[in-house]
Amino acid sequence: MDFTNADSYRLDWIVSFVAVVHQGGFSAAAKAQYRSQPRVSSHIGDLERVVGAKLFDRSVHPPALTPEGRALLPHAEEILNRLQIFGEIAGAGTETVRGEVRVGMYPSVAVVLYPPLVQQLRRSAPGVTTLLREGDTLALETLLIDGDVDLVVRPVLPPAREDRLAYRQLWREPLVAVVPTGHPLSREPAVSLSQVASFPLVTIGEPTSGVRQFETNLAFAQAGLQPAIAFQTNQPQTLAALVRSDLGIGVTNWLAMATTDCHGVELVPITSNAVERQVAVWWHNARVTSAATFLVRDAIAELQPPRLPSA
Repeated sequence: MDFTNADSYRLDWIVSFVAVVHQGGFSAAAKAQYRSQPRVSSHIGDLERVVGAKLFDRSVHPPALTPEGRALLPHAEEILNRLQIFGEIAGAGTETVRGEVRVGMYPSVAVVLYPPLVQQLRRSAPGVTTLLREGDTLALETLLIDGDVDLVVRPVLPPAREDRLAYRQLWREPLVAVVPTGHPLSREPAVSLSQVASFPLVTIGEPTSGVRQFETNLAFAQAGLQPAIAFQTNQPQTLAALVRSDLGIGVTNWLAMATTDCHGVELVPITSNAVERQVAVWWHNARVTSAATFLVRDAIAELQPPRLPSA
């Protein structure tokens, strides 16, 4: 291994470079690093001088990566990732795992899972902290593929676009029909897919994504039904509001509604074994994973799952 040019690069230049990208600008990067903005700008300038190319287009706001900057970014991130793992291994003799793990969750899961995760880590691994990123199912998958988070808690469906993503299932939960209070279906102890399909539906999903393999879509397709989907949303509050306004019957996962203001609507179980959501913790198999990430992954898997409704 040739180390001839290694001393031409300072680690704080690389840290500042990655921070400007992740934080979205020089000022935000300086604040995140507790440094002055001129110092961060100086780091980037020094790095550009040694590299021999401009890494940022400063004529736009926020500054955008140049082609050279985009080429350099994954290698800079890998250097910092390897250094973190180096530190963890070097400190292994103390039997203390340290590090910050970026965890992505969709909001209803974050409500029930993130607070106990933080409490558990404070008791069992005080050297490990987490940074929460919230988003819908597809957005979380993109964050994990792009390396913006280390772990994700998201449903098994839609199937992952990246073959190198792996998961461990956490729990299964039913899907429910969400109907306005006083609606004829609200008096039923349970409803079938065909009953639900006779009404305009409000379902989970993103109307512009082109993805049809959410749990609801697959359940109706497997039953040979083609319901009229009036609205799609990834926000449970929006789904409840649409149903409350008598604009359709909602179909979504139970946990989303259990963490939502449900005044004016009723939840009715759907009687079909095919109608359920599987929730899992995901990671990237091809990416170097730190001891802290494995520890948080296992901590998530050991948490008590949400208390599901009785049959």
